[in-house]
Amino acid sequence: MAVTVIVRHRVKDYAAWREMYDDFAEQARIGKSRGVYRAINDPTNVLVIHSFETAADAELFSGAAYIREVMHMAGAQEEPRIELYEDA
Repeated sequence: MAVTVIVRHRVKDYAAWREMYDDFAEQARIGKSRGVYRAINDPTNVLVIHSFETAADAELFSGAAYIREVMHMAGAQEEPRIELYEDA
């Protein structure tokens, strides 16, 4: 069953964050698809969506300490909110 991981956090500088995110996502080949969104009235409020084929893959990604480390290096201003959803 497909699983979607949703990550939400604020960033200091969206352009700098996005450059690092794109490099990381390309190198790590995260999930089967992904999307990045910004709040209309607050471009520092970022929502990232990754789809995975299995819950195990999604849990491995979302629980990895290096994911949070990369987010902070890219300028995340707070601990990310990470949620997992399965297809219903």
